[in-house]
Amino acid sequence: MPLLRSNTADKFIVDRRKPHRNSDVARAVRRTRDRLSQQAGNLDFDRELLKLHARTMVVSATAIPILVLAIAATGLLAGLDKKIGIWALFTLLCYAIVAFMARRIERTEASQIDPSQARRDFLIGHFLCGLGWAWFAWFGCDTCQIDQFQVVKAMVLLVAMAATAVMASSLGGALLATFAIPVAVYAYAGARTWLPIEVIMAALLVTALPFFAYVARNLNQASLMLMSFRSEKDALIAEVETAKSMSDEARRRAEDANLAKSRFLASMSHELRTPLNAILGFSEVMANEVLGPMNNPTYRDYAHDVHESGQHLLDLINEILDLSRIEAGRYQLNEEPVMLLTIAEDCCHMMELKARNKDIRVIQDFETTLPRLFADERAVRQIALNLLSNAIKFTPSGGEVRVRVGWTAGGGQYISVKDNGPGIPQEEIPVVLSAFGQGSIAIKSAEQGTGLGLPIVQGLLAMHGGEFELHSKLREGTEAIAIFPLSRVMEELPALPTKTVAARRR
Repeated sequence: MPLLRSNTADKFIVDRRKPHRNSDVARAVRRTRDRLSQQAGNLDFDRELLKLHARTMVVSATAIPILVLAIAATGLLAGLDKKIGIWALFTLLCYAIVAFMARRIERTEASQIDPSQARRDFLIGHFLCGLGWAWFAWFGCDTCQIDQFQVVKAMVLLVAMAATAVMASSLGGALLATFAIPVAVYAYAGARTWLPIEVIMAALLVTALPFFAYVARNLNQASLMLMSFRSEKDALIAEVETAKSMSDEARRRAEDANLAKSRFLASMSHELRTPLNAILGFSEVMANEVLGPMNNPTYRDYAHDVHESGQHLLDLINEILDLSRIEAGRYQLNEEPVMLLTIAEDCCHMMELKARNKDIRVIQDFETTLPRLFADERAVRQIALNLLSNAIKFTPSGGEVRVRVGWTAGGGQYISVKDNGPGIPQEEIPVVLSAFGQGSIAIKSAEQGTGLGLPIVQGLLAMHGGEFELHSKLREGTEAIAIFPLSRVMEELPALPTKTVAARRR
């Protein structure tokens, strides 16, 4: 038989196996995604892209200048005149201007950036860099020692174009602003001589420019999509945090209200029991005709009914107050050494008359040698009585209830009450273990109760550090087990030393 436990305090259990249909949350998520989806002209994304471009240009500020210096050094060694040095200085100055603008944008808050102005400044800076590359594309070399100088220039332009496509991909149009004029100048210079190799290289550059522009555009779209996803994640996290805060506040209020209810009921013990004691006492006097006989027997029957109803109400109030004190943390344990065997045996004798009236056998199966427990005797007795009362209540006439007391596998002690009643359906076990919860079959086949017996048992066992287990199967019966931990078991004291041992010690 499977083992099920429940710590819930609510009678109505949510079936988690059913699909969760929260249309409001789904609609909110869809609205957030639509709002944060990629859109043209989003100022927040434009600022973020400009910051990303500035960061990239600052990090890679030395890449293109190193290429320029290498070209200048190679040109001087190859016999080019001083114009190559002047070109290098001009190009380095243009890239220094771009790096300076990038550093200024990187240090500026995103909210203070004017996207249109910053984009225009960057494009102007890249255009100036493009003029430097156009100057390089116009160079000729009649006296230098480099064969196929035009091919070398085309390869250098391809390398610079590829590096710019990667570094400046966050700024749309930066590649075209930089290399549109250099490619046109190179194509014009190659068209003047009309040499096959120069025409081929010019066609390669003209073809490579839109290809690298396409690559840069895809990188830009990928960056934009990543920013969109990040913004969506941040907004959804903010919504989840808001919902969590609202849920925590609602839970805190519910816990405060439940604690206030428990404290109120726990403090109402005297106010509720005093009038009930008067009702019970006077109704018992009237029913037993202590002060004289009643001429009308109906009044005597009414007095019996009033006494029984008052007793039932007092029992109900006692159980509610016990559970309320446990929940409010005001139930005080009077701990002392107790014998679990003795308490279980006394409880069986107390319930013997009720079991005989229903023709139910109570079978005791106790282990003979059990040490004492350090526990509250009243609480342990209440646990045993609640389990026995439930078993006798829900066992049909002619059945049997088996009570066992013994050791647990972990060294603790347990009391088990097993009946052969109707059992409990698996889906109703959490309901039975909750406050005021009752199973459907139990209600139909036996007298109704308050539904507080098992929750009180769970609470009292929790205060002792123990556990409560419920094994049940439909139409085969139920077994309730109250387990006390090893820490509650008291060790046997050692025997007193004999006279011989004491004399030897002296």
